[in-house]
Amino acid sequence: MNKIYPGKPYPLGATWDGNGVNFALYADNATGVELCLFNGDAPEEKIKITERTHQIWHCYLPGVNPGQLYGYRVDGPYDPQNGQRFNVNKLLIDPYAKALSGTIDWHDSLFGYEVGNADEDLSYSDTDSAPFIPKSVVIDSAFDWGDDKFPRIPYYQSVIYEMHVKGFTQMHPDIPEEIRGTYAAIGHPASIKYLKELGVTAVELMPIHQFVNDRHLLEKGLSNYWGYNSIGFFAPDIRYAGNVPCGEQVQEFKQMVKELHKAGIEVILDVVYNHTGEGNQMGPTLSFKGIDNASYYRLVDDNKRYYNDYTGTGNTLNANLPNVLRYIMDSLRYWITEMHVDGFRFDLAATLARELHDVNKLSGFFEIIYQDPIISQAKMIAEPWDIGEGGYQVGNFPPGWTEWNGKFRDCIRDYWIGADSMLGEFGQRFTGSPDLYQDDNRRPTASINFITAHDGFTLNDLVTYNEKHNEANGEDNNDGESHNRSWNCGAEGPTDDPEVNKLRARQKRNLLTTLFLSQGVPMLVAGDEFGRTQNGNNNAYCQDNEISWLNWAAADKELLEFTKRLIQLRKDHPAFRRRRWFQGRPVKGKGLEDIAWFLPEGNEMEEENWNHDFARSLGIFLNGMGLHTVNNVGEPVTDDDFYVIFNAHYEQLEYHIPDVLVNKKWEIILDTSNDETTDQPLAKKEVITVEGRSVIVLRSKAN
Repeated sequence: MNKIYPGKPYPLGATWDGNGVNFALYADNATGVELCLFNGDAPEEKIKITERTHQIWHCYLPGVNPGQLYGYRVDGPYDPQNGQRFNVNKLLIDPYAKALSGTIDWHDSLFGYEVGNADEDLSYSDTDSAPFIPKSVVIDSAFDWGDDKFPRIPYYQSVIYEMHVKGFTQMHPDIPEEIRGTYAAIGHPASIKYLKELGVTAVELMPIHQFVNDRHLLEKGLSNYWGYNSIGFFAPDIRYAGNVPCGEQVQEFKQMVKELHKAGIEVILDVVYNHTGEGNQMGPTLSFKGIDNASYYRLVDDNKRYYNDYTGTGNTLNANLPNVLRYIMDSLRYWITEMHVDGFRFDLAATLARELHDVNKLSGFFEIIYQDPIISQAKMIAEPWDIGEGGYQVGNFPPGWTEWNGKFRDCIRDYWIGADSMLGEFGQRFTGSPDLYQDDNRRPTASINFITAHDGFTLNDLVTYNEKHNEANGEDNNDGESHNRSWNCGAEGPTDDPEVNKLRARQKRNLLTTLFLSQGVPMLVAGDEFGRTQNGNNNAYCQDNEISWLNWAAADKELLEFTKRLIQLRKDHPAFRRRRWFQGRPVKGKGLEDIAWFLPEGNEMEEENWNHDFARSLGIFLNGMGLHTVNNVGEPVTDDDFYVIFNAHYEQLEYHIPDVLVNKKWEIILDTSNDETTDQPLAKKEVITVEGRSVIVLRSKAN
């Protein structure tokens, strides 16, 4: 390298301008920084960075081009008890790297201390880690986006589909074998055709930021399949790229987004800004820990050797620090502006709102997002909990945010297995959970409703197993896992009993129907629409195999068609996707409220009916004239009337149509007691037989 120019402190990372590359690294407490270049088999080239603006070290190298591999060595005190873990023997990943050259090759040299030393992390390792750590890659950010546009689908029209890049396509018969499991496979016409026919409006991709595959899992022959262990928050993980030159995983990701957008489908990323893959004091030194440990992590006040762990992973990024806040915002902004991503689901989002130790919805993290003209326009979804004190924060996020509603999940599961005293809460969840969100001036769309997620049983397994079966994880069964809220319908696991299988099929339809007819935003987990199973594994985080991959050949086509009809029913009728809360009052003198609740006898429910332990059934009238909203040109939005009957009792019930509704012309448009429902007039207007554990939907068309 002949010339080294001072360069600039911003933008951080490696930026190619067509003539050379500017390198900039934040390291407040460092005493020295070396930029290390790698070219094939040539020896590592070390360049001492002498320019420093405030806390940022920077230089410019003319003649360096995209594809250049690099890393950093950062010098300073090795004093773990005071939170400092500098070690120049460790090559470090650039936090702002847009791509990485590969994955970690686990070796003891990746740790800042001597593995096995009696002093543990207080010891010091002088072994070079460069051969075993992936290199950061200089990229060319140019890409032909053509006329790509953000779909900007409103929340109330959204149907979110949670999926894993590899798991969705790895066994797909219509996708070329050589690209299965990649970004390109998600953008393939076969994937797009399926998503469009299903009716989803957004894919929520499980973590695609470059992540660490845990050493202890690899030693057991397992792997970190889910990817919740990020180390590169700007870099799309190379494991999901096809056979492309180093660094071009960025272009492959962009092409995937472009194809999905062309089909009108949004891309939401599941992001893990709450912690990194470096673990606790006994974890490796891969990036942040060696660059400036105290400037990135939450450390214990009275002994900075240790990390505050609100995530269960060993460390927590300190979003109270300005440089960490900037880092997160720069990453979010990059994925929106450069990668055209439409939104984010924040893993353990409560962690990011912690100031000192308490969760604060007015924290700096939310304030910065609120005022940012780019990030504030994206979809922002919170997983509203962490493992810290008061960690369950559902309903405690500011306006503009939506939340995974764990209370919806638990309530609906409980209702369909026949738990006591569920009607009161069921009514709250069905109407968008106003008890959680309405008081903060939020809308029903603040609630992301789900029955299942990647973490836990699949929908099929929810009605097939009482116990978890995680033997493949190296775990023993834990009989009667009550938090699963599952019911095997009379037999544990697969069975040839036709009655059990019939009941299971009905329960799946019941759960899906409740999900898609409830107010809020529905989220469906990939494969639940056709009966995907994990064989009773309720925590397949380490299973990169057929336990987790979608088995397209075994798809339940009847359930798939039922799900498609449900999604279309929701999309066709604004009564099931309201923009405003129910007001519970008569609509313009017609004598019927926007919503009304009825007992099987046809009487309107009274206050005491909500708390009867034995109550399992109710009828809900949705008034198509009571939507209280207008369309884009200011015209009132109206719909058909609906009468939805939920019967979680194990026996059939005779349901009397209420007197105020009996003169309407009703037709049955859905009955979960079978999967062949077609629109049919209600034969007997006053009474309808509702089978045990089923849902019936009646419609009265608007005049």
